This record gives sequence, structure tokens and C-alpha cells, in this order.
Amino acid sequence: MQRQIFTEEHDAFRETVRTFLTKEVLPHYEQWEKDGIVSREAWRAAGRQGLLGLAVPEEYGGGGNTDFRYSAVLAEEFTRAGTPGLALGLHNDIIGPYLTGLGTDEQKRRWLPGFCSGETITAIAMTEPGAGSDLQGIRTTAEDMGDHWLLNGSKTFISNGILADLVVVVAKTTPEGGAKGLSLIVVERGADGFERGRNLDKIGQKSQDTAELFFNDVRVPKENLLGERDGAFIHLMTKLAQERMGIAVAGIAAAEHLLEITTRYVKEREAFGRPLSRLQHVRFEIAEMATECAVTRTFLDRCIVDHSDGTLDAVHASMAKWWATELQKRVADRCLQLHGGYGYMTEYPVARAFTDGRIQTIYGGTTEIMKEIIGRSLLA
Repeated sequence: MQRQIFTEEHDAFRETVRTFLTKEVLPHYEQWEKDGIVSREAWRAAGRQGLLGLAVPEEYGGGGNTDFRYSAVLAEEFTRAGTPGLALGLHNDIIGPYLTGLGTDEQKRRWLPGFCSGETITAIAMTEPGAGSDLQGIRTTAEDMGDHWLLNGSKTFISNGILADLVVVVAKTTPEGGAKGLSLIVVERGADGFERGRNLDKIGQKSQDTAELFFNDVRVPKENLLGERDGAFIHLMTKLAQERMGIAVAGIAAAEHLLEITTRYVKEREAFGRPLSRLQHVRFEIAEMATECAVTRTFLDRCIVDHSDGTLDAVHASMAKWWATELQKRVADRCLQLHGGYGYMTEYPVARAFTDGRIQTIYGGTTEIMKEIIGRSLLA
């Protein structure tokens, strides 16, 4: 089906993103995968190209455009290129809204210009060794010391954890914590007592630095409180829909791309003297995946439009996230199988897509959490 949600402006932006990937990302990506981290220069190049801070007001150096369709284009093209390591979506669509929506004028002037130029790389630190999707299990504390916060605790699985210059930390600001006792505290690079652990060794997305973070009596200025004191739970709940949409968009884009490259492969690869595509089982596999992708794409495009209009609710964002990412996982597995032994070789895109995409059903809220959100909305 012909997609109908994009305008000529979106199409022009797509070409800009593809040019950026060709010039600034793809020539270096293999080295980044070996290094386990991307170059800071790539972030600055993204800033120069106008790919950072798409929704940040122009007065701070951003694009001033809150149309989520531009973020969707960015996610789709990075996914198709197989380059998730340069986590622009995390920066733009997850952390950006916290800074623009909750930041004071002084905070915006201090942080947003670097955010948009690529000089300031960001991360958000929610997950702890003993608290993943359950935010009420967070143990990191921020004690009010009058003229500063005293931050203690640890976080793990933090994307951009090594590179980040600005980390939004979820911490308890009341002894009980939980839904009414969490706050967002912004920690800046170089703060005494702020230490980074090892760059974690993952099965996929090797170039996307993921780290442990430690806070030992870190003195954080009072003016680095982001949003309302004890208001983090509400802040987080209202921003998660966009995070989940970004993951869902990448999920369906990955599934579609895997289907494309596998369709080409089975036409070219021969077995028993004829192309694999002549085998009924292979045709059925392709037909099933194509149908599932088409149906999912229709739903996702509707969600993209609704989110751009500000009408998408958390329940439908959760539906989009769990369905698209589970589809991505199934398609990756089936496409690898159709590639046979070659699918297990890392030089084939299907192999990397298989390992890179496995995290999709986990981060941003696991599939099980998404189903719980949906179920509660229907059965409360």
C-alpha cells in the first residue's frame, strides 16, 4: 500500500537523513562496532545537519518542529541502514521532551544549545540493578541539603552512559519513594562522586555505549531539579508514550527491511536446482510476513499521525510497542532461517538485525508490561 502520512517536506527530510548516513555514519560504523562506542564527531555532524533537537524551539538552536513524523523518518532510515548505535532517537524523542517540557528558562538556556549542536550528549538513568520496569523499586536517593542535592545510588543499562555529558537521574526525594516520592535530578559531566562503570558487553548494538553509573555523595546544584519535586512519576508516565512510539516505529521498519532483503535472497539463492522462491514453504513464509507487516504498518501509521496531532494515548502506544517489536523479533528469526547458514554469518545484514533488534521487546517497557497496561485499561 502507498503510505499517505508524509508530505514533500518529509520526503525531502528523508533524503537529508539518507545523505547523512551515507557520508557520516556508514563509512565509520564497523569501527564503532569494534570500539563499542560511536565518535563524538558523529554527534556534532548530526547537529550541523539539523538532526538534533528537531522539536526544540529555534531560539535554542533547534528545529522548532513538533511534528513527530520527522522523528519517524529518522528512526526508519537509521533502522533500514542497520545503524542503531548512534542513538539520535534517545536524545531527540526521549530526553528532549523532558528538557523542553519541564526545564526552566535558565535550564533551557544552559542545556539546549549544546543539545542541538551535538556538543552535549544526553542520557536518562532510570533502571537500577534491582529495579527495571518497576519504578517504585528505585533506591537511588537525592537528599535535600539546603543549597544542593546529595545524590547516592547506582544505575545500570544506561544508553549513552559513557558519552553522556548530561544525565537525567530518577531518584527518591522522600524516604518512601514510589509514585509520590521520585524526582528528576540532572547530573553534569565532571561532578565529583559521579563515576561511570564499564561499557557493558551486549549481544547486539555493539556501538551503542551502555554503562553502569555510580553516584557517591554527588553534590548537585538545587537548580538542576528538572520539573516538580516529587513529580517524576507523573512526568515519566506522560512522556513514555513517545519513547514507545519511537521503538515501535523502528520495529516495523526493521521487519519491513528484513522482509525486503530476504525476498531478494530467496529469489537468487538456489537449492535442489531451482531458486528457493520456487518452494511452496518459502512462498508461504514470505506471504505470511508480508501480510503481518502490511497490517502492522497500517496501525503504526495511524498511531504516528495521532501522536503528531497530540491525540495518541498511552494504551495505544503500548499496543504499538509490543506488537511491532514482537513482529520484528518473529520476522528476524524467520528471515535468518530462510538465509540458512549464511544468516548466521555476521557479514549478512540479517544476522546483525537479529541481534541488534532483540532488545526491542525489552527496553522502553517489556512486552509483558505493555500487556499489563493494556489489560488494566480494559479490565479496571
